[in-house]
Amino acid sequence: MTEAEERYYSPERWQNWLTRVEEEDLDLESEETGRLLMNIQNDAAIAIAKILTAYDDDTLGEEEALDELSTVHDIVMVEPEFESENEEAEILIGSVQTSLSCAFFAAEEFIVAGPAELEDDMDAYIRAAADAEAADDLDSALGYIVQVGTRVIDGEDLDIEVLDELEFGLVTEWVNGLDSLQSGLSEPEVVEEED
Repeated sequence: MTEAEERYYSPERWQNWLTRVEEEDLDLESEETGRLLMNIQNDAAIAIAKILTAYDDDTLGEEEALDELSTVHDIVMVEPEFESENEEAEILIGSVQTSLSCAFFAAEEFIVAGPAELEDDMDAYIRAAADAEAADDLDSALGYIVQVGTRVIDGEDLDIEVLDELEFGLVTEWVNGLDSLQSGLSEPEVVEEED
């Protein structure tokens, strides 16, 4: 295991979550399963937040920070392998990965280019992303949310109440990932893997 993996995230840590998901009696409609999903997502988002904080503190240079992000990305985004066919587990982990994908893109964009200059408030960009998603223009939708993400990383407050007026889809999942990242940046406490 590299020093970076020990510092930010490890394959073993991710595997512990996958094992727990496989062992749980999952009900995708239940509050308990929803809480597990959020714990997994928040745990990985904290790793992203720690890398961004280290970059902000000049502990990591640009290339190092991008390498660390890539390492965590490769751990979290690998296709999960469960011992037995488990559709609920695959859906849950897929949802976590979808939500976090935009957080990784936003973190990379922030490190390379800094916070985006928005011409309107973040809610307007989220709505524009939802419109783009509805028109099957997923590249534009992702672009809008990545820009929002760079503002979140810069300290702007993301109010996810805007999601209440949107149809569930990629944009709502991406914004949920940014919400986890925002929480990780403000409260970088490790999520316990066990109850």
